[in-house]
Amino acid sequence: MDLTATETGAEALAPEGATAPGLTAGQRLKAILGGSAGNLVEWYDWFVYSFFAVYFTGHFFPGDDDLASLLKTMAVFAVGFFARPVGAWLMGLYADRAGRRTALTVAVSMMCAGSLIIAILPSYETIGVAAPILLVLARILQGLSVGGEYGASATYLSEMAGKRRRGFWSSFQFVTMVMGQLVALGILSLLQTTLTDAQLESWGWRIPFFIGAAMAVVVFWIRARMDESQSFEASKARGEERARTMMLFLRYPKETVQIFLFTAGGSLAFYSYTTYMPKFLVGTAGIAETVATAISAASLVVYLLALPLFGWISDHTGRKFTLAIAFGGCALLSYPALATLAGGPPPVVAFLIVSALVFLLSGYNAVSAVVKAELFPANVRALGVALPYGMATASFGGTAEMAALAFKRAGNESGFYVYVAAGMLVSFLVVFTLRDNRRHSLILED
Repeated sequence: MDLTATETGAEALAPEGATAPGLTAGQRLKAILGGSAGNLVEWYDWFVYSFFAVYFTGHFFPGDDDLASLLKTMAVFAVGFFARPVGAWLMGLYADRAGRRTALTVAVSMMCAGSLIIAILPSYETIGVAAPILLVLARILQGLSVGGEYGASATYLSEMAGKRRRGFWSSFQFVTMVMGQLVALGILSLLQTTLTDAQLESWGWRIPFFIGAAMAVVVFWIRARMDESQSFEASKARGEERARTMMLFLRYPKETVQIFLFTAGGSLAFYSYTTYMPKFLVGTAGIAETVATAISAASLVVYLLALPLFGWISDHTGRKFTLAIAFGGCALLSYPALATLAGGPPPVVAFLIVSALVFLLSGYNAVSAVVKAELFPANVRALGVALPYGMATASFGGTAEMAALAFKRAGNESGFYVYVAAGMLVSFLVVFTLRDNRRHSLILED
């Protein structure tokens, strides 16, 4: 391994031979299951709120104006979104100090509590203003949980995956994220089929939150029995200094900025191609709502299948290759693809275009966790993965829909296409500043 006397921070690697014995196949499988299953539950609970908001809005924000009530409910969704960077920061610190397994257990417990509170929360009619206040607190708890889950699970999966298949197995963090969204959509479809609108608005909307809380209990049981990562145990045994916030910015400024910049473009594209896409297909392309939903759901399946493929490719070609394909391809395709969709093409053509976008983007999402984890030593890894990611996601992913609507209201919707393409171009350029993970990964244990 080539190290020069000028290397500092994350480049001051430990000796090549400083690796621990490999895990057994059973231990590795249990670790991957525990880390990724919790991520599925976290994102299921996160999306359930958005999908069922139209049914429970009146319970917490009563009034004659249904739209105003719904906007208040979605404002609570936004509050939870901006709690995510705080959760990333706090849980990142905690995971580097108390261990990955402990942090993951705490994260899923918080999500369980948030879902259960919403499921049993009395309406405004019963407890007055306390109802929306408690809803906000429950959503903040969920936001802290989701934010904290990312850094801890990305770190844990990357450390437990093993050197040969690290890209493939760590890709399941995003696989389970998409699965959580699809499960939430499936529950919505099932309840809409079996219950009337009146039943859904009266009590049926509580069912998915009870389901989420129950799933979180199962994941808590799984995680409580997982092995701690060897990277954390080795770092602790060596007596290395535990993570502190300023340590990240003072010792690893380059890595922190790199993660922020390529996450900014990746999260902007992710929320534009997935969360915002159904609204774009309806409001701009003029496609029927049911067809737009079907197109988005089908493209998510394509995305789901592509993630492990790109993870596997990264194990053979390196992470920089898949990142360059993802960011470079999306930078070139975003403007013409979105402009073509805006023209209202046939549904099959729209599906192919959206699928092409998410397929390319999966080259980033498949390796986003492991790329970040490989940039930092174990004692500050969870914080390094989580904090710049959380900040970038809140700043660019969380504002993607607002930016799109602002361009639309200004009569310059094509400006949004340029915005997305420019974000991907910046991320593409950042890729060339990254070290090659095949020679400079800081995950030393296998």
